[in-house]
Amino acid sequence: MSQKVDKQHIWHPLTQHQSHPEHIVIKKAKGAILYDENGNEYIDAIASWYTCMYGHCNPYITQKVSEQMRNLDHVVFTGFTHKPATDLATSLMKILPQNQQKIFFSDNGSTSVDIALKMSLQYYFNQGLKRNKIIAFQDGFHGDTFGAMSVSGLSIYNGPFEDHFLDVDRIAVPNKSNIEKVKKHFITLLSKNNVAAFIYEPLVQGAAAMKMHDADLLNQLLEIAKKFNVITIADEVMTGFGKTGKNFASEYLIELPDIICLSKSLTGGLVPMAITSCSDKIYQAFLSSEMEKGFFHGHTYSANPTSCTAAIASIELLMSKEIQNSIDRIKTAHKSFLENINNHPKVKSTRQQGIIAAVDLNIETDRYGDLRYKLFDFYMEKGVYLRPLGNTVYILAPFIISNEQLTKIYKAIEDSLEII
Repeated sequence: MSQKVDKQHIWHPLTQHQSHPEHIVIKKAKGAILYDENGNEYIDAIASWYTCMYGHCNPYITQKVSEQMRNLDHVVFTGFTHKPATDLATSLMKILPQNQQKIFFSDNGSTSVDIALKMSLQYYFNQGLKRNKIIAFQDGFHGDTFGAMSVSGLSIYNGPFEDHFLDVDRIAVPNKSNIEKVKKHFITLLSKNNVAAFIYEPLVQGAAAMKMHDADLLNQLLEIAKKFNVITIADEVMTGFGKTGKNFASEYLIELPDIICLSKSLTGGLVPMAITSCSDKIYQAFLSSEMEKGFFHGHTYSANPTSCTAAIASIELLMSKEIQNSIDRIKTAHKSFLENINNHPKVKSTRQQGIIAAVDLNIETDRYGDLRYKLFDFYMEKGVYLRPLGNTVYILAPFIISNEQLTKIYKAIEDSLEII
């Protein structure tokens, strides 16, 4: 019945329903396992888009949220504040890069990016300066709202809307071969003195099939941006909260960002929420006796108390010895797996950053080509939920995944090499 109603009434994200009209009905989830309505089990090897990092329906998070819901469900966050919000702010300040001072609440990763861009543009506007250009990496992805789309470089998502975007220039992601050329291009763009911000996914470009870049090379670009008084925005929606091996990917860098975007595993996958944090320098530009210089952006569910409570509980879990040990365990297991598979003739390359592991297959295919769906079906038959991007198969499993479950994921990937 559920599948029939779904097919009749529901429009799914990132889906061409003409060619893929059927969707699997998931009945429940627990730990690292998804259960469908027919009793089949699937290991969630991507933590449901990198959100449920502490396992589905984590009892510690759900207990805390249940207690909160009995006390305060929601209240407008303009003119009011509440303990879950202030407690979350305190928790975040303990782990965010040391230059971060203020947090602004919203609903999802895309809105956190839109807020960061609006902060950057208005920062200069409030000072009477016209800086209306944004610099972003090629192949970056920052979300689906118009601001976030503007700075994203994946045309399959953006094609119909590009005439309506913000003014954005793109630079290549730096590597050892092109770094001097990229720096020269970057300096040329910044020299025009019309750039408000440089936005980047630190170390890992998630939607670009987990492309990874070097911290030192990125740091060189951030140094240049600072010299030209350009605001730097770290989009840590995907990389934040332990996935890269540190609490935030920005911790691998010397130059700290002015603004950070956070969402996804912020609340452990239980409820939606996002945060845009910034330095005090950014905040000060909005303080004025002139009302219009304030930041007029707001969401109905900003700082929802239950979402704040889920985030506090998630951070407590992240900082626990148990989760930190699990991160080390998964990193070690991934390294061994990638070393074993790297020389396979069907494997083009492998890479790893923290608990993020990616395998590029030695075959050409479109991002949403037939191979992607062939592999998806194969993995599901093996009881593993993986979502290949083009010829890249990646793993970003929950921190609580067991060694046995990891082995099953690795085996499914190894077996899939024989069918391509």
